[in-house]
Amino acid sequence: MFEVTEYSVELLKDPFGILTGQRYEFVLDLDIDEEDELYSAEGVSLRVIYVVDGEQSRIAKYEFLTLTTNTYIDFELEEDEHAWVEAYCKECLENPGEEQKQ
Repeated sequence: MFEVTEYSVELLKDPFGILTGQRYEFVLDLDIDEEDELYSAEGVSLRVIYVVDGEQSRIAKYEFLTLTTNTYIDFELEEDEHAWVEAYCKECLENPGEEQKQ
């Protein structure tokens, strides 16, 4: 598992008005144990496209990237990590500006 050390969130614009709901881009800077196979000496971030459509919300897409070169890392979230990231993003939107629990 990993911890989020810092995050940013931005509302994405839909210039054509064809998508339903609102899409947010989260960038989560991660602290990953050196023993974890995802670990990179460059540092790792997780880019998440999070969709809020009425009462429904979900992760539409995510990707791991190195912090210094922004290079794609071919790695998938495990089921429990996916649920944790989804809950983290939801909490960030519901309580903006508050420190998030790890």
